[in-house]
Amino acid sequence: MATADHAVLSPLGPNDPREIAGYRLLARIGEGGMGSVYLSRTRGNQPVALKVIRREFAQDQDFRARFEHEVQAARRVQGYHIVPVVDHDTSGEQPWLAGAYVPGLALDDALAAHGPLPMPAVFHLIGCTAQALHSVHAASVIHRDLKPSNILLSSNGPWVIDFGIARATDATQLTRSGGFIGTPQYMSPEHALGRLVTPATDIFALGLIAAVVATGRHPYGDGAGLSIAASIAASIANTPQQAPDLSGYPDPLRPLLERCLAADPARRPAPAELVEWCQRVAGRPLRDFEGWLPAGLTAEITRREQLAQVPPQPQTPPAPSYNPTYVPTQASGPAQAQQPYAPTRASGPVHQPMQGAPHPQAAMYAAPTTTAPAPAATTAPAPANRGGGRVPLIVGAGILAVALAAGGTWYLTRPDDKGGAEGKGGDKAVDQSNSASPAVRSQAPSSAAPPTPAAPAYTVVFQSKPLKLLAPREFGKYNDVDLDFPKVAPFGEMGSGNRELQMGFDAVESGTPFGKSKGPTPEQCATGADTDPIPDRLDGAALTGADSTIVKGDLLCTVTSKGNLAMVKIVGIEPSPDKLHDIPTYRTEVTLWKPRS
Repeated sequence: MATADHAVLSPLGPNDPREIAGYRLLARIGEGGMGSVYLSRTRGNQPVALKVIRREFAQDQDFRARFEHEVQAARRVQGYHIVPVVDHDTSGEQPWLAGAYVPGLALDDALAAHGPLPMPAVFHLIGCTAQALHSVHAASVIHRDLKPSNILLSSNGPWVIDFGIARATDATQLTRSGGFIGTPQYMSPEHALGRLVTPATDIFALGLIAAVVATGRHPYGDGAGLSIAASIAASIANTPQQAPDLSGYPDPLRPLLERCLAADPARRPAPAELVEWCQRVAGRPLRDFEGWLPAGLTAEITRREQLAQVPPQPQTPPAPSYNPTYVPTQASGPAQAQQPYAPTRASGPVHQPMQGAPHPQAAMYAAPTTTAPAPAATTAPAPANRGGGRVPLIVGAGILAVALAAGGTWYLTRPDDKGGAEGKGGDKAVDQSNSASPAVRSQAPSSAAPPTPAAPAYTVVFQSKPLKLLAPREFGKYNDVDLDFPKVAPFGEMGSGNRELQMGFDAVESGTPFGKSKGPTPEQCATGADTDPIPDRLDGAALTGADSTIVKGDLLCTVTSKGNLAMVKIVGIEPSPDKLHDIPTYRTEVTLWKPRS
């Protein structure tokens, strides 16, 4: 593999850990201001990126408190073009956070290598980013550090990362050395002046990004270095007295820049207004990413996506020049033989799916289309279940399409082991006993007594109970579904470990792995749940139209959080009457079986 091919992933070095809290590390993604980022996989084979925080920050208790606060805020964010935080630990020897891995290209790198984007692509990018900001602000979070390096380009659109989590690091650095919290070149005037920051500050930053993406020129001047950055920040702070000169920018873009870069935050447009504006000017739906970027940039992104399908192999440490006095008694391999970081908590399965994209300072990104199975001898236990809160799972419809085309396994093990590997293992045992070949069965003596029929593997708890799966009509609200009752309740009325589904404004997400059954028997249901998975997140694009993933008559099966086998029969689908809300209402009948012990 050529040196250039390591722009996405590189092998683990001899000083890199091999495992973090149950996540086996496969490759190094990069290193940023907060720490090192590694590629790993869940037990469901979904790629994740783990950012291990630097020890100098880990030793600062104030940082740990800020880091916990910011990560919890970031985990509330879900929406289109958002790469969410999905797992973290702030109490171990070294704090870390995790998100899904998406091979892509940071916007600042794209501009440096390929130059400004054509105007349709500019409006497409800004519209999608505004859509992401709408989701960030709906969760009562402010990004505060929106800049080109925090926007990732992929074949499925742009992805916004690091909404708020870098602030904990910036604050720690500020207490030690003084200076700005954030990036001076992309601050708003109120931010640069140390005044109250509102969601409108992200809109100002988006206006600056639009100007740079379209022309390569910053409205307040160009250059690099601390003194130039401080000079730009001073000019931004002076905006109420002297607005930037926008006369040299393209005519279609200038009205947008004038609104976004208004000195008064109240005069800046809301994200929803920007979404509509950009879609109208771009001349195409914002969810249409067919050829949305120039050919050269598209080719580079495609190259990165292909390289990410098979991670580079870890470097093998040189053989010692002496005979070691200690030989491990277990066949643990190099992954366990050298491990500078030891998790402080017991390992267990992660219970939520993750989706998401690569940049050294971003730990979250979307699944490659193929995955290489890891050797059995080095397979590590599933990541630990740290009992975190609800884990949002948001990804664009295009990435879901890639996953469906690849036929990948899009699920994770539940937190409750009662219905986890044990339940599935029992189902597989039933299938194997029923599939014995006639040749094997014919070997029994003809005089032998006929075998005693096996007892049923499942007991019916209830059958064909009607249940309406209704998504909320208000953005940022969620309805949780517990199939063990069955019931639907607003978010917060049931524990995250009890829900099998979550109906959101713009997506349906599963808390336990679902699959499609070919028939109504519990054995068929268990086989479908185990062998014919559907994505853990389905947005409006995947749930509407002729190619909808779920149609009337489907039998959707899962092992519930309490270890029961549930089958959800789709008996009717009612389209959403709201143009902004595209999640249908599903009329279902639920059947629940309890496995026999």
